[in-house]
Amino acid sequence: MAASPALLSLTPAVSRHPHLLFSPCSPRRHVRLAPLAATPSSPGGTGPGGPGVFLSPRALSQLDELAAFRYEHAFPHGLLTVRALRRGPDDDAVAEALVRLLASSFSETVRWAPAQRYAQLLTFVIRRYLHDRRGLAPHAAVLVGFYRPADADDDDDGAASEDGRDDEGGEEEGEDEGEMACTAEVSFDAVGAPGGPPTPTPPLDFPYICNMTVKTPLRRRGIGKQLLKACEDLVFKMNARRRVYLHCRIIDQVPFNMYRKAGYIIVQTDSILVWLSLQKRKYLMSKELPQASVVSETSTKNFDDNI
Repeated sequence: MAASPALLSLTPAVSRHPHLLFSPCSPRRHVRLAPLAATPSSPGGTGPGGPGVFLSPRALSQLDELAAFRYEHAFPHGLLTVRALRRGPDDDAVAEALVRLLASSFSETVRWAPAQRYAQLLTFVIRRYLHDRRGLAPHAAVLVGFYRPADADDDDDGAASEDGRDDEGGEEEGEDEGEMACTAEVSFDAVGAPGGPPTPTPPLDFPYICNMTVKTPLRRRGIGKQLLKACEDLVFKMNARRRVYLHCRIIDQVPFNMYRKAGYIIVQTDSILVWLSLQKRKYLMSKELPQASVVSETSTKNFDDNI
């Protein structure tokens, strides 16, 4: 697994987190990252994969697709923008905000004393995990979503008018304006797959969605549904296999209903013996994506907007 071993030791506690629409990345077999034999990503053999790593033309194309990926959805109450967390220092501040989102979501529910006492350790583990996952592009991606309330747009329009700015001649709007609202992870193949013992394990060479989290005050606004759509849209644009897998805890009825309405079916159920490891039983679910982009409104007309 790309993450540090300490993260695996925290997985049972994190998996009980109700703010994770999906259970965290289900542990999967360890996958060793090997250099890809192909064209060097930049002169001297140093590129997005790090010094000495060579990327194929397809991998380079996928990196470009990740960098350009944007998913937007306009609600009556605001705008959600989802993009991939980029590698390099440009997104370090966003990564730190994501660490705080995940750590705060964890500590809101796990209130037992050790969780509070080891808050710094938890933050360190999450930070290292995100660092490692960012390094697996284009085999995996961490998505981050930003929410901008509708009244914030009205305020900005008024400020722009007072400053004499217009849409064409004014200053360009910040790329990620609004508060961080949600996150999810998507792995596209075996190289990007999380590692560990199976419970239950989806095929490693198929796309897998996990660690889907929505900020507590922004839940029940349809953000979870749109984040799921963004993950599926990214799978489509990355030209990965069309069958997507995810996990859902049996007790999480609201997200389970959302997945069913989105077209996911139960493939496998955890053994009852998983309780011996203090984990909640989970469904392994999958969906065959359509050949057209999942952004189509007709593909989500039966979704509820309060998820």
